Amino acid sequence: MSEPMLKVPAAEAQRNFGLYQDKALTQPVAITRNGRPRTVLISIDEYERLKRRDRQVVRTEEAPQEIVDAILTARPPEENKRFDHEV
Repeated sequence: MSEPMLKVPAAEAQRNFGLYQDKALTQPVAITRNGRPRTVLISIDEYERLKRRDRQVVRTEEAPQEIVDAILTARPPEENKRFDHEV
C-alpha cells in the first residue's frame, strides 16, 4: 500500500461504500466518527499479509517439547559471528 491513509466520515463511507471499497484496494481507508478514526477498510491482500505476520505468544511451560528442544539446540549461522563484538 503506497498512498497515505484516506480518512472518511462514517456517514460518507456508508453513502458511497462501493467507492471506498475500491479505494481500499490501493490504500487504507480510515472510517471516522466524530472526527476520530475508528475502523480501517483494507484490501483482502493487505489483511492476509498482516495475518501472516501474526505471532502467538505462549509461556515456555506451555510450549510443546519439540519447540523447546529446537530453541535449546539452535545455533546462529556462521555468517552472524561478525556481530559477536556487539554483545
